[in-house]
Amino acid sequence: MNDVSENHGGFDQRTYTADQIAKILGVSVRKAYNLCETTTDFKVMHLGKRCLRVHKESFDQWLNKMGDAS
Repeated sequence: MNDVSENHGGFDQRTYTADQIAKILGVSVRKAYNLCETTTDFKVMHLGKRCLRVHKESFDQWLNKMGDAS
Protein backbone atom coordinates (compact mmCIF):
# COMPACT_ATOMS: atom_id res chain seq x y z
CA MET A 1 0.00 0.00 0.00
CA ASN A 2 1.26 3.47 -0.85
CA ASP A 3 1.78 5.82 2.04
CA VAL A 4 0.70 9.26 0.89
CA SER A 5 0.52 10.73 4.37
CA GLU A 6 2.23 14.05 4.64
CA ASN A 7 3.31 16.27 7.48
CA HIS A 8 2.38 19.91 6.97
CA GLY A 9 4.22 22.31 9.24
CA GLY A 10 4.46 19.82 12.08
CA PHE A 11 0.82 18.73 11.84
CA ASP A 12 -0.11 15.20 10.84
CA GLN A 13 -2.47 15.05 7.90
CA ARG A 14 -5.93 13.96 9.08
CA THR A 15 -7.68 13.89 5.70
CA TYR A 16 -7.06 12.66 2.16
CA THR A 17 -7.94 14.39 -1.08
CA ALA A 18 -9.63 12.56 -3.95
CA ASP A 19 -6.28 12.59 -5.75
CA GLN A 20 -4.62 10.83 -2.81
CA ILE A 21 -7.47 8.28 -2.64
CA ALA A 22 -6.99 7.59 -6.36
CA LYS A 23 -3.25 6.99 -5.88
CA ILE A 24 -3.79 4.71 -2.88
CA LEU A 25 -6.40 2.62 -4.73
CA GLY A 26 -4.66 2.74 -8.11
CA VAL A 27 -7.70 4.16 -9.90
CA SER A 28 -8.50 7.34 -11.80
CA VAL A 29 -9.34 10.52 -9.92
CA ARG A 30 -12.84 10.39 -11.45
CA LYS A 31 -13.39 6.89 -9.98
CA ALA A 32 -12.13 8.13 -6.61
CA TYR A 33 -14.62 11.01 -6.72
CA ASN A 34 -17.42 8.60 -7.66
CA LEU A 35 -16.53 6.33 -4.75
CA CYS A 36 -16.46 9.25 -2.35
CA GLU A 37 -19.83 10.50 -3.60
CA THR A 38 -21.56 7.15 -3.14
CA THR A 39 -19.92 5.46 -0.15
CA THR A 40 -21.14 5.19 3.40
CA ASP A 41 -18.16 3.01 4.36
CA PHE A 42 -15.90 5.91 5.36
CA LYS A 43 -16.38 9.56 6.26
CA VAL A 44 -16.38 12.13 3.47
CA MET A 45 -16.57 15.85 4.19
CA HIS A 46 -17.92 18.14 1.49
CA LEU A 47 -16.31 21.57 1.58
CA GLY A 48 -18.25 23.40 -1.06
CA LYS A 49 -19.56 22.21 -4.39
CA ARG A 50 -16.34 20.81 -5.83
CA CYS A 51 -14.15 20.15 -2.81
CA LEU A 52 -14.15 17.11 -0.57
CA ARG A 53 -11.90 15.56 2.02
CA VAL A 54 -11.88 11.99 3.27
CA HIS A 55 -11.37 11.30 6.95
CA LYS A 56 -8.02 9.48 6.94
CA GLU A 57 -8.63 7.14 9.88
CA SER A 58 -12.05 5.96 8.65
CA PHE A 59 -10.69 5.41 5.12
CA ASP A 60 -7.65 3.50 6.40
CA GLN A 61 -9.89 1.28 8.55
CA TRP A 62 -12.15 0.58 5.54
CA LEU A 63 -9.16 -0.21 3.33
CA ASN A 64 -7.70 -2.57 5.94
CA LYS A 65 -11.05 -4.40 6.17
CA MET A 66 -11.15 -4.72 2.38
CA GLY A 67 -7.66 -6.24 2.45
CA ASP A 68 -8.67 -8.71 5.17
CA ALA A 69 -11.74 -9.81 3.17
CA SER A 70 -9.68 -11.07 0.22
